[in-house]
This record gives sequence, C-alpha cells and structure tokens, in this order.
Amino acid sequence: MNFQQLRSVRETVRRGFNLTEVAAMLHTSQPGVSRQIRELEEELGVDIFVRAGKRLTGLTPPGETLLPMVERLLLESDNLRRAGQDFVSSEQGRLSIAATHSQARYALPQVVRDFRARYPQVSLHLHQGSPRQVAEMLLSGEADVGVATEALAGYDGLVTLPCYRWTHSIVVPPGHALLAQTEPVTLEQLAEYPIITYELGYTGRSHIDEAFAREGLAPDVVLSAMDADVIKTYVELGMGVGIVASIAVDPDRDRHLRSLDARHLFEVNLTRLGLRRGAWLRGFAYGFIESFVPTLTRAAVQDVLASAGTPDGAAARPA
Repeated sequence: MNFQQLRSVRETVRRGFNLTEVAAMLHTSQPGVSRQIRELEEELGVDIFVRAGKRLTGLTPPGETLLPMVERLLLESDNLRRAGQDFVSSEQGRLSIAATHSQARYALPQVVRDFRARYPQVSLHLHQGSPRQVAEMLLSGEADVGVATEALAGYDGLVTLPCYRWTHSIVVPPGHALLAQTEPVTLEQLAEYPIITYELGYTGRSHIDEAFAREGLAPDVVLSAMDADVIKTYVELGMGVGIVASIAVDPDRDRHLRSLDARHLFEVNLTRLGLRRGAWLRGFAYGFIESFVPTLTRAAVQDVLASAGTPDGAAARPA
C-alpha cells in the first residue's frame, strides 16, 4: 500500500470516476491510475469501485466504508508535511484563501495587503466562488482558509467561526423616486421596480427572497449576478433598482449612484471563516485569520478547533 494508490482512489471519486481527469490531476497516465487502483484492491482483497466493462461507475459497499479512511490517511500525510515545514521555515510557504466575490473584492484587500507586508515570503493564492464552491475547495484541500456567508456552517467536514455581521443596501441612480421619500423604503415600494441583485446562493440572496416571500410579494428580478460591481453597472444604466451588500457601497467610487439603508427590510447576514476539520494550519495561516478578525487570535482559533473534535488535536496544536 502506498500514498499514490490512495490518491488515485480519492481523486477518482472527486473527478466523478473520470480516469482521464484523474490522470491529469496526478500527472500520470490513465493506465497508471487503473493499475494503482487494481493493486490496492488486490492487496485489500475487495473491489473498491463498481465497474461497467473498463469504466468505473461508482463505489462498492466496501469502497464506501474505505473512502473516509483513505481521506484521513491523506489528510494526516498533508498535516505531517505542513508541520515539518513550519519547524523548518515558519514564515515561508503557500497559503490558499477561498472567498466569495464580495468578500474578495471588499472585505479582504486590506487584509491581503497587511499579510503580504508581514509575511513577504509566503505565496498567497486567492480563489473566488460561491459559498458552495468555497466549501468544496476547503473540503478538497485546495484552500486552507475560506471566507463566505453562513452557508459554510452547513458542512460537517468544516469548522466555521463567525467573523462579522453585515446588511444590505439599495442602490439607485441620482434622482430616483425612492430618494424623494421621507420615510424608510418598504418592501411593497421596492417591489414596484425591476430588481437587480445577487444570484441564488450568493451574498445573502436567500434573505432577500425570504423577506419578499413573507410579505406575499413577487419581485421582478430582471438581472442577477455574482458580483456587486456588475449589479451597480446595470443600475447605472437604468435597468432597475439594485440590492447589494452594504460593504460593496463606496461613496467615492460609486459617485454615479445613491444608496439607501435596507437593514430594516432584510435579515442581518453573517460572514463566516471556514477551516477543514482536522487539517493542520501553518503559523502564517493563523496570522492571516487574526489580520481579518482581530478577536480570532491563534489561541481562540485553536480552542474552537479543539472543541470541534479535530483528530488528535492536530489542527489545534501550536506550530
């Protein structure tokens, strides 16, 4: 049994049993992947995968049982490597951050700048995606730290920590009728206009939909996008009223727009920081987290990881 065999099994599942993609991921050949899997099956005495001719189509019952063990072995292998790197060169390495577009664009720039100044020898990689994609990058090990909405809390394989709360704002062109009101905007008034806001699954969109649904309203969402800058661009063109995260409104940059507070209309949102359960964090990863949320000190994060039941306290040990 060797780690290449274990990686072949893990990647086969992750790549939807497509051995061509597995081979590309592992920098080997498709016959090489098949051989690694078959040799492991022969050593264990069981079939891990269901086969239809030469194709793999799923996991057998033994395979379903063995896969979590394979994942744990490979995770601990990564932990050993990272722990060793921390002792050899504590301020050198690679840190991968996964975040939603709004977090990457509006919440993280200063954090990234400060981190680079503090750890100039760390290669920082920033990936963007939906909350689901952020969670998947964490679970696969592609990302070390994830930043997204409260949707991250729905994944058993992740440990999440609260970062900060935020609300939505309404953005309109200058001279819009909603700006002339002396009373706060109501959902009924807002529903009279075409709406431009986030796609489903992004930046509190569920709270927006839930608020209208509670009032029995069906807003006319004429355009949805992943990024607040895109939403604001089409608001400037007069296509509708925008609903964006308040952190995405910058009076200096958005001189051609006006904003209205919408915290009374939609539920407050919570940004969370996600970590893969059981993964070892390099010392500089704790530095990044504390730069983002000063109250999330290394000791505080390690306490949460320890209470979350990380295997052998791996992620909670000092590095």
